[in-house]
Amino acid sequence: MADKAPSIAAEISALKDEFAFLGDWTERYQYIMDMGRQMPTFPPEKQDEAHMFHGCQSQVWFDYEWDGDRLQLIGTSDAMIVNGLIALLFRIYSDRSAEEILATDSGFMDELGLSSHLSANRATGLSNMIEKIRGLAAERAA
Repeated sequence: MADKAPSIAAEISALKDEFAFLGDWTERYQYIMDMGRQMPTFPPEKQDEAHMFHGCQSQVWFDYEWDGDRLQLIGTSDAMIVNGLIALLFRIYSDRSAEEILATDSGFMDELGLSSHLSANRATGLSNMIEKIRGLAAERAA
C-alpha cells in the first residue's frame, strides 16, 4: 500500500523542479514566502515561551505531535521569509515516520541552493530547526 503523501525524496525533487522553473532567487524567495502564507494558522495561545523555538534570528513558535507513527508539525514566525522556510521544512518532514526523517540527509538544503542564498543567521536557524525535527524522530525511534 502506498503512502498518501509523496516520499521525502519526491518532495525534494519536486521542490528542486519548482525552484528551477522560477529562475532567479527573487522569485524563489517570493515563492517561499507564499508557501508560508498557506500554512495553517498557529494557535495564538501557543505563541508563548513554552513553544518558542530558540536558535533562530526571528521569533519562531513550534509544536508537534505524533499521530500514530507520523510526526505532525505546526509552527509560525514573525518574519515572512522564515515562515516560508518553516513551511518548506514541514512539507519535507511533516506526516513522516521517525525512520523516514532519520533516513533523510539534511544536505537537501544545499541541493535546493538555500544554504548559499540565506544569511548566515537564517541558515543557522534553518539547520537548528532541522536538527530539532531529527531529534524528535531519534527520540521516537529509540
